[in-house]
Parts: sequence; structure tokens; C-alpha cells
Amino acid sequence: MNPEQLKEAVNGLFEQVRSWREHLHRHPEPSFQEKNTMRFVADILQEFGIAHETNVAETGVVAWIGADHHTKEVSCIGLRADLDALPIHEENDVSYRSQVDGWMHACGHDAHTSILLGTAVILQANRNQLKKPLKLIFQPGEEMNPGGASLMMKAGVLQHPSVEKMYALHVFPEMEVGNIGLRPGLYMASSDELHVGIKGVGGHGALPEKCVNPIEMGSEWMRRVKARFQEECPENIPHVLTFGRFEALGSTNVIPSEAFIKGTFRTMDETWRARAYQILEEEAVLVSSQFKGEIDLGISKGYPFLKNDEHLTNEVQQLFENLFGSEHVHELALRMTAEDFAFYSQEIPVCFFRLGVGNKEKGLTYAVHHPRFDLDPESLKIGMMAMCSIAMNG
Repeated sequence: MNPEQLKEAVNGLFEQVRSWREHLHRHPEPSFQEKNTMRFVADILQEFGIAHETNVAETGVVAWIGADHHTKEVSCIGLRADLDALPIHEENDVSYRSQVDGWMHACGHDAHTSILLGTAVILQANRNQLKKPLKLIFQPGEEMNPGGASLMMKAGVLQHPSVEKMYALHVFPEMEVGNIGLRPGLYMASSDELHVGIKGVGGHGALPEKCVNPIEMGSEWMRRVKARFQEECPENIPHVLTFGRFEALGSTNVIPSEAFIKGTFRTMDETWRARAYQILEEEAVLVSSQFKGEIDLGISKGYPFLKNDEHLTNEVQQLFENLFGSEHVHELALRMTAEDFAFYSQEIPVCFFRLGVGNKEKGLTYAVHHPRFDLDPESLKIGMMAMCSIAMNG
């Protein structure tokens, strides 16, 4: 299939893919609860005669083109999309606005899924031209620990047939529609959640000597861990330590007996990540001893860092430059955000790229996770062309 034929196929399917995206946008589902989304995906695959399996890691779908899950002697190419939505109340006034109060596809997973469905339909119709078999992975729970990717891997998604390399896209409203971004090597950070409980001794605010103030304990612990991170983190390793919640329900003259802190730690090096855990715990012990209180540190280990295979990504970049023009293909900056596609990147070569979906003239400039996030539907065409071309080139 040459570029003109591909473009014709994409244009012919566009309105249907757009309707799929709008349906999914109306009916968002939480992480690991995507049962209706799973059935919707499966129904479309069934309609177009694409072999598939449902209930993978409970709510995931895996489809095959050019092979099936009984095949062991060949390898295949993996293409991935994610299914889940976010706990955000949508503020857009559009015909496809979310009909589930408090939930919204504010990260573009409805677009990812629709693009991969459209890609599947086109590739199924042209399966005789494929150089390698394909595995299409519709994955649950990207937005929540432990990450649907890790559960799909435990369910054997990288085997039978074995996936030799994998690709995924993600919407990028900061980039105008018609453009694509890539970055070889390190791209996104690991992500850990910090949940800290602090126990002191409450009492009258005028008698602090009779109390153990958990607010002061928490403040001292945060100050000390930040200082040690600055001192000990190797110079060439990016990291972020941010505290977003500090709750202590005292009053003007009441010292509370307990407090709670929540934060995030992100980095791009596993050795430093492990050392950071030690520092967080060491300072919890030291501050607890100093104040004669108690700090209970909970670390919810999240996704690893995402590293794009350099050779694979350079190949994709050349492919995209030929397809879209070099002026529409851009190098991305490092991001301290996280993505569970990183789990796959720890096992096999991957390329995770960004799809421009913004349009300033139409007012489509809101970032992902914003209640007014939306995308230019023309980006669905670019996404399908990108994914199809990757698959066709093997």
C-alpha cells in the first residue's frame, strides 16, 4: 500500500473512526472497570473479522492480524492503545460530552483506542501486504497503579506469538494537528506515590512544650529529604520530589495529634530511585526520634522510566519524515510525567511518540487532564496513517 492508497483508506474510514471516538468519549470508564469499553472494542473487531480475545487482565482486549495466539514459531509487531478515563468533570459543551458525571476522557485514550481500531480495520483489509504479523493490544488501567501494562504482561501479552517490538502514540495538545513528535532514548520518568502518616501528641496551642506537633515533624521531614536529594542525586540524573497535600486538622489554638502528607517522586535512573527510597526512610526514622513522634512512610511504587529504543525510534522518524514531511516531525523534550507503556520498554524495544491534536484557531489548546481538553478530529487521520505505516513497514 503506497502513501496515496493509505491516505485514501484513512479518509474513507475517517467518519466511522470519529464516531467511535465520540461514542467512547460519551461513555468513559474508570481504570480496571472498562467492561463496556472492552465490549465496544470487541464488537468492532468482530464486525470486521479480526481475531481477538477479551477479558485479558480482566478488561483488556488482544487482537491478531496475520497470526493468532496459538502461533509460537513467529514473532510479531505490537501496537498498543489504552482504554481508561480520568475522574474529571467535563466542562466542554459538545454533542459528545461525557454522560458519566465526574468521569472524562481527558487524556485522549478514547482517541488512542479509536485510532487503533481504525488501524486494525485498514490492516485487516490489507493483511496480505504485511511483512510481519501484528498484535493489537487494547490495555486497561494506564492511569492507575500498578498500571495495566504490567498486568497485561503478567497475562502473557508479549508471548504467543512473541512481540519483538512495540509502538504506541499519545495525544499532545501542545502540538498543532498535523505534527508528530519523537525522542530516542530516555523520554519519561518513573513515578512513585508517597503516602505519609505522622503521629504526634495534640494539645493546646499555647502549651507547645506539652505536645508533639505533627505539622512541625512533617515540615522538618520534607525539608530534610529535599536537602538530601539535592546533595546526593547525581548531577546528570533528572528527578522531581513534590508534595501536593499536607493535611492537619488543628486550629488557631489546637495542635492536632496527626497529620498526613501526599507527594510524588520521579526520576530516570533505577539506582538513584532505590537510593531515594532509603533517604526517605532514613529521614523518617531520624525525625521521628528527634521529635519523639512517629512517621509512617508509605511508598506506592509506580511505573519505571520510559526509554525509547534509539534504532527503532530513528527508523520511525525517517518513516514519518517521508510520509508527512520533515517540517512536521519534531524532537521532543524530556518529560517528568509518567506512562505505563514504560513497562513494555523494560522488556522489548519500543517507540512511544506524540500526536499533535491542538488547534489554536479552534480554541483547542487545553492540556490533558484539564476539564476542557479536546482534540482536532483531523488528528485521528494522522494517527491512523502513522500506525498503519509502521505496521506495513514491519
